[in-house]
This record gives sequence, C-alpha cells and structure tokens, in this order.
Amino acid sequence: LAVSRAFDDKSLKSHLRSDPDIQWTNIDNNTDILILASDGLWKVMSNQETIDIAKKFKDPQKASKQLIAEAVKRDSKDDISCVVVIFEG
Repeated sequence: LAVSRAFDDKSLKSHLRSDPDIQWTNIDNNTDILILASDGLWKVMSNQETIDIAKKFKDPQKASKQLIAEAVKRDSKDDISCVVVIFEG
C-alpha cells in the first residue's frame, strides 16, 4: 500500500516503476507451474531457480513459502509476495 501511494509522489518517480510487465502465454497440457511474485523474489532469484524450488513440492502453498524463505535467506531487501499455481494434467 505504501508503494502504491508513492506512485503519485513526484519526488519518488525516479525510484519507482509502476508500469506492469505483461506477457501473453497459452496454458496447455505442457504447462506445469505458474509463479507470480513481487520484486523481492525476482531480484534475488532467476526464473529457473524459482521453478527448480517450486517443482520439489506438490502443495503450491508449501512451494510459495519455500520460495519466500529462500528470498529472505538471500537477503532480499524488497517486499516479498509469491503465489504458486501447480497445474494438474
């Protein structure tokens, strides 16, 4: 919430980026996992690292908690939010 309020604060404009990253992807039978996370995770982990960790779990909530714990362990300095979706098929 504090960051969203800062989007309109002109003195912070050079430090914040409010435009989203958007990617269109078809979800099909080859899709195993989807990880939605904030900068606090992505600044300290690569896409492949997050997938490798998340795939160790059948429970998406446990996978998400492990990813957050790993980002904290790597000394992330940003807010960390993470949602893991595991597709069955």
